[in-house]
Amino acid sequence: MEYRTLGKTGIKVSKLAFGGSSLGSVFRSVAEEDGIRTVHTALDHGINLIDTAPYYGATKAETVLGKALKGVARDRYLLATKVARFGPEIGDFDFSAARVASSIEESLERLGVDHFDFIQVHDMEFGNIDQIVRETIPALREAQRQGKARFIGITCLPVRLFKEVMDQVDVDQIQSYCHYGLNDTALADILPYLREKQVGIFNSAPLAMRLLTQEGPPSWHPAPAEVTAKCAEAAAFCASQGADLAKVALQFSVAHPDIHTTIVGTASPERILENIHQIEEPLDQALLSKVLEILKPIHNVTWPSGRPENN
Repeated sequence: MEYRTLGKTGIKVSKLAFGGSSLGSVFRSVAEEDGIRTVHTALDHGINLIDTAPYYGATKAETVLGKALKGVARDRYLLATKVARFGPEIGDFDFSAARVASSIEESLERLGVDHFDFIQVHDMEFGNIDQIVRETIPALREAQRQGKARFIGITCLPVRLFKEVMDQVDVDQIQSYCHYGLNDTALADILPYLREKQVGIFNSAPLAMRLLTQEGPPSWHPAPAEVTAKCAEAAAFCASQGADLAKVALQFSVAHPDIHTTIVGTASPERILENIHQIEEPLDQALLSKVLEILKPIHNVTWPSGRPENN
């Protein structure tokens, strides 16, 4: 496993990280024991970062992860969670300092740890940016001063919000999703800015929440129809060549040296082991070129998320 230095934090992080959303049965029903075995498999094969959130499975993901980490030495893993999002609707968000503080305590209890390596504002496009800058992020800094977080960060879908927030307040790390993969590389546009800020970069959803798979996305996926159709075309082409679009997508995402870690979510021990092996294999450049050609008409086509003023 290759490890990269996560910006100004100085932390060495595995280029492939484990995403805890699947432990909350976000994509399919998951047996608790399978989720626990998957976490152990990831750690045993070099992954050292685990990312989760209270929102995933309505706290189920954190609960299962806490059971998986019981008895595991704390120095074997880096642990990231989030605050502010607790459900699917705008009314399920709370960016207040008081709720940040209570959410952190609840997550510490569920996970059975005394601190997090990273605490992040979850999907900040659903909040008031002024409140996030003046109240939410300072509340995370207070948690850091109290020893409950080593570093703090922000997450969102609209890429432009990262710069808007970081022009006003410092953070240590960002998490972007669905914006550095085969169909969408919008995150690359702000990499020079992030390098200048020496911010750690988590890239999640390299398969674009299953758009870039043979099976295709779940019914709730927000992508426009033309995006779904082109991704299906790319998957069919890969299959015709005896290849797997998901493998190409993952290899493509982890290859960028300025993206410190790419997060994959699975509750299958076999799948996480397969992913670990895939990123060590050479990327088929001829196949990649054809896939990118198929996806070119929908390159960087995204979807709205959060408050209208934040899109």
